Amino acid sequence: MTALKGILMGAADVVPGVSGGTIAFITGIYEELIKTIDGLDISILGSLRKNGFVNTFNAYNLGFLISLLAGIAVSILSLAKLITFLLATYPILVWSFFFGLVLASVWYIGSQISKWGAVTIAFIIVGTALSYYITVAEPLGSPDSWWYVIFSGFVAIIAMILPGVSGAFLLLLLGSYETVLGAITGLTEALVAGDWSAASSYFLTLCLFAVGCILGLKLFSRVLTWLFKNHKNWTLALLTGFMLGSLNKLWPWKEVLKYRTNSHGEEVPFLEKSIMPNHFDGDPQIMWAVVLMVVGFLLIFLLERWASKKQA
Repeated sequence: MTALKGILMGAADVVPGVSGGTIAFITGIYEELIKTIDGLDISILGSLRKNGFVNTFNAYNLGFLISLLAGIAVSILSLAKLITFLLATYPILVWSFFFGLVLASVWYIGSQISKWGAVTIAFIIVGTALSYYITVAEPLGSPDSWWYVIFSGFVAIIAMILPGVSGAFLLLLLGSYETVLGAITGLTEALVAGDWSAASSYFLTLCLFAVGCILGLKLFSRVLTWLFKNHKNWTLALLTGFMLGSLNKLWPWKEVLKYRTNSHGEEVPFLEKSIMPNHFDGDPQIMWAVVLMVVGFLLIFLLERWASKKQA
C-alpha cells in the first residue's frame, strides 16, 4: 500500500502544479513522511554498528521510506517519457494544462491565509515581483551545468515538505524541468539500448540532482517547519505571490528570443517572452488551450478539497 501511495506521489511530482505533498496528505502519510525524513541523520551509522541492520531498519522506519521511494521512482520513470513526448508534440496544449494547474494552486495557497493586512499584501507583492523577474531574466546558468542541476534539486525538494507546492513547477521556473525529465527518459532508453556511455552521462545528471535534493531536504524541512509555526500567514503570502508571478513562465504562447546548444548539440530555447495568441507564429489552438486550462484548474481544486476533508 505504501508503494502504491508512492506511485501516486510520483505521478504528482512529474506534473507542474500538482504537489506530491498534497497526495501525501490525501493518502494519510504526510506526517509519517516528514517525521521519518527528520529522523534520518549521521547517527544511523552508529546505530548500524551498535544495534545491527534489522533493529536500525525498524527504528528509522526505513521499510516505509524505501517502499515509498520505490513507488515514486516507478511512477516517474513511467510518466517521464510520456510527458517528454507530449511537450515535443503538443506544447501549447501541455503548457495550457500546466497553466491551469498552477493557477488553481495560487488560489489554494492564498485561501489558506487567515489574516490579511499591509504586511501580508507586501509579501504577496514581493513574491510576485521576484518570481516574475526570474521568469523574464536570463538564467544564471545552463540547465545542463553540474552546479545548476544540484541547485535545482536543492530548490525543487521543497515540494516534498509543503502541500500545495509542486517540485515540477519549481523546476520549470528554474528552466531545469526538461533537463531532469530528459535525463530520466534518456537513462531508461540508454539502458535498454545498451548505450553505457549515454547511460552514465544521464545517471550522473540524476545523481547531481539527488545530491541537491538531499541537501535541500535536510535544510528546508526544519526551516519551513519553523516558518509555518511562527509566521504561517507571511509564508503563505510569499508562496502565493511566488506562484502568481510564475504564471508568466507557464503561458502557452511564447516567442523565442535566444537559443542555446544543449549537451546533445541541439538548439533549444534559452530565453523566451510571452505573447498574445493572435501574435503566435502558428496555430494558437485557443479553444483546446482554454479547455485544458479549465481541466487543470478543476483537477487541483478537487484534489485540494479532498485533502482538506482528509486533514479535517
